[in-house]
Amino acid sequence: MKQILMFGKTLVTFLFSLLATSGLSWFIASACQSKEQAVTIATDSTGNSTGTLAAAVVNAYPKLTFNSPVEYTYANDGTNRVFVIEQAGKIRVFENDAAAASAGTYLDIQSKVASGGEMGLLGLAFHPDFKQNGFFYVNYTKNNPRETVVSRFRASSATASTADPGSEVVLFRFEQPYSNHNGGKVLFGPDGYLYVSTGDGGSGGDPQNNGQNRSSWLGKILRVDVNSTEKGQYGIPGDNPFKGNTNGYREEVFAYGLRNPWRVSFDNKGQLWAGDVGQNAIEEVDIVTKGGNFGWRVKEGNADYNAKDNTVNAADLVAPIWQYTHDNGNISVTGGYVYQGTANPALTGKYIYADYASGRVWALTPNGTKAASNQEIVSRAGNISAFGIDQKNELYLCDYASGHILKLTGK
Repeated sequence: MKQILMFGKTLVTFLFSLLATSGLSWFIASACQSKEQAVTIATDSTGNSTGTLAAAVVNAYPKLTFNSPVEYTYANDGTNRVFVIEQAGKIRVFENDAAAASAGTYLDIQSKVASGGEMGLLGLAFHPDFKQNGFFYVNYTKNNPRETVVSRFRASSATASTADPGSEVVLFRFEQPYSNHNGGKVLFGPDGYLYVSTGDGGSGGDPQNNGQNRSSWLGKILRVDVNSTEKGQYGIPGDNPFKGNTNGYREEVFAYGLRNPWRVSFDNKGQLWAGDVGQNAIEEVDIVTKGGNFGWRVKEGNADYNAKDNTVNAADLVAPIWQYTHDNGNISVTGGYVYQGTANPALTGKYIYADYASGRVWALTPNGTKAASNQEIVSRAGNISAFGIDQKNELYLCDYASGHILKLTGK
């Protein structure tokens, strides 16, 4: 019973820390509903039917359960393995097989990680040359002092079943003024550079104005060259927008004006997609561009929020490709992927994302940097903390509450 109560407390803490908003009565009511694992009639943002997209989610590994999973990925190491992050500080590894009955511990750094709410081991990315060098990168939070740490570990071989926690090399670290809005994603782009998403530092309303402060690490997408030693363990790509500036801006900054870009991903065109968690009214999906200012805290989505101490031209702000309001229990976006798998051809080229609180999953059809349509494809998948893809580009969803890894399938 004590374990159940502790788990429940962790889940609720994570939810409300992530949201930084109200909605308790809705959450309690929805928690009593059964999880729907079925296709729905697609609708647009007004609820009007726009046709049917056949999709469902199923438990991808019925014999496996994870503790608060927040990431799913693979290493491109020539094996069939996949990896799941448990928020408290473990990376689990197992065969990408529905019959998998056990998941080993690939890395355990719980002793380094401060976990709870939005803190924890939050991101994992394998070096493009992992098969040769064994390098992989993580993003985690720690206490005393409270910081985000982005570091590299090394596996003894590409097929090793474990990695040594003592192999850690810190690339960089920066202060976290509050415990929420940590971002946490790390991923390699098609250019070979490492991208890192960071939240605005937490609390509510970005009280330190970090999103607009280009001298701050916070509220940004960072971009670094891990194959360079220009700054110790990394370098600044030559075309980073603020490289060599004389204004005191962080050269690592690729884009700014973000609130909490919890999950970001690249599509096969090289576009960087971000689900940026909103404040009290609006969630947004962005296509992140180099040097772009995405508006926070001047804007929440396309709406005015707080321009105090900021002098920006509204015409210079990059608008979201899509936004939605906090109606019908939708209050915390989880960024996903543009679908490139084969299980559901009808979804090819559509950006699949979810709302952590309501459990709804949508397919957004892009039209350049605008949205042509947005369709609901699953009405209640679970508390989706993250999406991931496997070696075949099939799409998976981490259900934080149940500990299951779900798979998006055709129907």
